[in-house]
Amino acid sequence: MLTERIGRISPSATLAMTAKAAELRAAGKPVINLSVGEPDFPTPENIRLAGKRAIDEGHTRYTPGGGTLELKKAVVEKLSRDNDLHYDTSQILISCGAKHSLYNACQVLFQSGDEVIIFSPYWVSFPDFVSVTGAKPVFVITDPAQQFEPVMDDLKAKITSRTKGIIINSPSNPTGGVWSDEAVLKVLEIAEKADAWVFSDECYEQLTYDRTYISTAMLGENTKKVLTFQSCSKTYAMTGWRIGYTAGNETVIKAMEKLQGQSTSCPNSIAQVAAIEALTGDQSEVAKMRDIFKKRRDYIVNRLNEMKDVHCGTPGGAFYVFPDFSSLMGSNKKIQSSNDLSMYLLEQKAVVTVAGKAFGSDGNIRFSYAASDEDLKRAMDLLEETLTELE
Repeated sequence: MLTERIGRISPSATLAMTAKAAELRAAGKPVINLSVGEPDFPTPENIRLAGKRAIDEGHTRYTPGGGTLELKKAVVEKLSRDNDLHYDTSQILISCGAKHSLYNACQVLFQSGDEVIIFSPYWVSFPDFVSVTGAKPVFVITDPAQQFEPVMDDLKAKITSRTKGIIINSPSNPTGGVWSDEAVLKVLEIAEKADAWVFSDECYEQLTYDRTYISTAMLGENTKKVLTFQSCSKTYAMTGWRIGYTAGNETVIKAMEKLQGQSTSCPNSIAQVAAIEALTGDQSEVAKMRDIFKKRRDYIVNRLNEMKDVHCGTPGGAFYVFPDFSSLMGSNKKIQSSNDLSMYLLEQKAVVTVAGKAFGSDGNIRFSYAASDEDLKRAMDLLEETLTELE
């Protein structure tokens, strides 16, 4: 009854766990949700006020399909200020979140017969974005000891005449890893030789903790085939406002806008006005959120590494840790996979996580530290209790 293409798509594991958490809360259980991929802070007040003014001033109608000129100008200003990237408004597309932006780009660039490189562990949506176009996702292994940077020999071995794209996600969801500039440059060199497009998913670019982030398009000498994807969601705690944007090749941007015009039409008009304030207004709240996330990161990494047979590297960005529980898998009849451990934590301890299998790494579990200090401490106590029970 349904089309073949819908069979290529897997349900979102992260959204599924969020739904499970809601069910438990509705049943009156004291749930600790460490599965969520969004800041736990409110949208900063100046942005909220801009949204309210937008309603009062009548910004409630359709806008151009690819976003307002005013917001595109704000994106150009932001990219210049924060990333030293310089674009014209004709090279900018506003979409309903970066997820929408990435989907659009895959639709206009990839098709049956193409191959697209995805680094594992990967964000859950990347393989499906590629598969639904008819193209084939090709997975390249990464090194957990090096911020999950690519194993270059494996990358080179996976490049073929059919390679059409390479997707970079640094800072990473799910690992939080931030690649070195040297690693990104090597990938860019390989991509150029293969004449492949490079997608740089930079949704967490303002959430790096140990060094200044440099955008992919700033690093290579020839970046004409690099598309940069950023978002208001993580940086400004605006996940529900649904504003993301793409910067890059004008021909590709126009094609993405044409597709968007026939699918979702314009992004939310009120959210676009608020996004102008987010990108060009007071940035002090971003720094405050980043400082709090860094303290939480240090706490949760220390707690995890104090637990027996658990290893967790220190991620350079985002708000996730991706500890390795592989020594536990199979050692207990109850725990044969990351799904088993994640469900055990959910059902026995009411702690919501996301199994690493959803990200292509079955030995790991993703914990978000976009949660209160109290919830993080309680969750780590419950995890430690769980590991003792399963020993």
